[in-house]
Amino acid sequence: MSGFERATTAAVLLLILLLPATPAAAAPANRLAGHPSPYLALHGDDPVAWQEWNADALVRARRENKLLFVSVGYFACHWCHVMQRESYRNPQIAALLNRDFIPVKVDRELNNGLDEALQEFSSRLNGVAGWPLNAFVTPEGYPAFVVLYAPPDDFSKLLSQLSARWASDSAGIRRLAQQAAPPPALEPVGAPLTAARSARAWQQFVAGAWQEADTLHGGFGQVSKFPMAPQLHALLERQARQPDARLAEFLRLSFDQMAARGLRDHIGGGFFRYTTDPGWDTPHFEKMLYDNAHLAMLYLRAATVLRQPRYREIARSTLDFMQDELLDASGGLYSSTSAVDAAGREGATYLWEPDELKRHLPPAAYAAAQRVWRLDAARSFDDGYLPAEYRTPTADERRLLADAAHILRPLRRARSLPRDDKLNAGLNGLALSAFSQAIRLDPAYRQRADHLQRFLLAQLVRGRHLMKARARGQILPQAELEDYAYVVQGLLDHAEATGNAQSRARARQLAHTAWQVFWSGKGWRREARPLLATLQAEPALADGALYSPSDVLILASLRLPDPALQRLARTAAGWQLPAMERDAYAYPTRVRVLTQTMRPRD
Repeated sequence: MSGFERATTAAVLLLILLLPATPAAAAPANRLAGHPSPYLALHGDDPVAWQEWNADALVRARRENKLLFVSVGYFACHWCHVMQRESYRNPQIAALLNRDFIPVKVDRELNNGLDEALQEFSSRLNGVAGWPLNAFVTPEGYPAFVVLYAPPDDFSKLLSQLSARWASDSAGIRRLAQQAAPPPALEPVGAPLTAARSARAWQQFVAGAWQEADTLHGGFGQVSKFPMAPQLHALLERQARQPDARLAEFLRLSFDQMAARGLRDHIGGGFFRYTTDPGWDTPHFEKMLYDNAHLAMLYLRAATVLRQPRYREIARSTLDFMQDELLDASGGLYSSTSAVDAAGREGATYLWEPDELKRHLPPAAYAAAQRVWRLDAARSFDDGYLPAEYRTPTADERRLLADAAHILRPLRRARSLPRDDKLNAGLNGLALSAFSQAIRLDPAYRQRADHLQRFLLAQLVRGRHLMKARARGQILPQAELEDYAYVVQGLLDHAEATGNAQSRARARQLAHTAWQVFWSGKGWRREARPLLATLQAEPALADGALYSPSDVLILASLRLPDPALQRLARTAAGWQLPAMERDAYAYPTRVRVLTQTMRPRD
């Protein structure tokens, strides 16, 4: 069991110890069968009477005086599938959920604002966050408890204990949930946008980045390894403006290790979501559109800043993966590919048995694979070996391995690779940025960028408003701030790369709508109409796996020739951020914002 699993299991047991079944009317039927979201549709046959996250669910919770059980996950999440198999398809557990709770299933890629709020609550309560995230929410909309993955016996005990506690002391749980809510936000306070302020922010961010940096393996952290694209982006910009030999060495190490080891798919291109070890060796096998769009852009930028031309080929292979594996006939790109194959085997799509490799590869190529891919070592995965540069290849071996990848690629494509074929607006906006920036690498990417632009404008823009996604032929409304921000940025990148006037005009329209809907004098909201009671406006949104949508919109607005948007951007950028003073490492995009907005005065 990994440290992550031990931590989450310990959190479950702690909740069980802290919590000392109430008969109720029969739950309604599962409402997710045939849902346009592939992730929600996966749960359409569960015996759990899943409902969607909407106002009706809270109304029913108040009417029946029940806690909502809000379970958040996504299609490519391995442990989400495990918990479904072990618990949500277990008739006894389903009966508990249906009798005593209002069970709600959430695709986090359709409800980012809700997910972010519950992740933050999980971090405060348990010190960990992730997916599947299962929150118990009062009928008034206050999170009370949360648990991540839990084995079925522990999960069943937790449900029984919490049900009994609610029956005996619902008022106490309501009181504790309200007490656990974040305090009311203070009115934002502005400060001059000066060179001194920008320099101080950079100093704090770089100091925080060095505290997190793994100077042995590259990247950040000492347990699992995520790409951390916003932080790498900011450090690349720092290096471009103020070259530093130590920082350049760390950045090269990070980009080299991500490309060489197990984070990258060496046969089909693209990057996995993260590795479970600090050495980048053992991936979780989901591939996300947003990670690959981010990393394609970062490798393009790093090739110039770090003077490493070979990074351009890594960017190219990443973009080609996006085209080869994620492209829909409409011109949009799918959200992700699954960590498990159709038989439920984690990583099996990407793993190879030595005998199979020996049958298909020429002897010299097989010998190179055997040494570099460590086919002679103990296997790390049940279903075979993962091609990666576990030993540094020679120049001849690198050529032979490229030939091997060319041979294996069509064999790999014949294997099962489930996809989340949902077409998210924001994620396609990121992809539009990536392909637009890649036009300078290869003019052939112009066609893909143009197709993406037409898809977004034809399918997901309605007048001055943006839709959330297209899925299974249906348009899903209620786009969030991140969708607007990334689409505005993507359209601007397309306009600047191609001279397309329509892209610039549409970016301007959508930027105005985003400021009107998601920003006020009190701060930013991720959702237009949030239902969770604890959600409140924030002066800025921190970066996560994706860039801060509030700061992306600020940067895009500064690029648009619109005085009203630029005034709004400078006002929002000027707000002081106490959270950033405490942890500048979490706000790399805001650090970049301050550079773009500062006035040359002190």
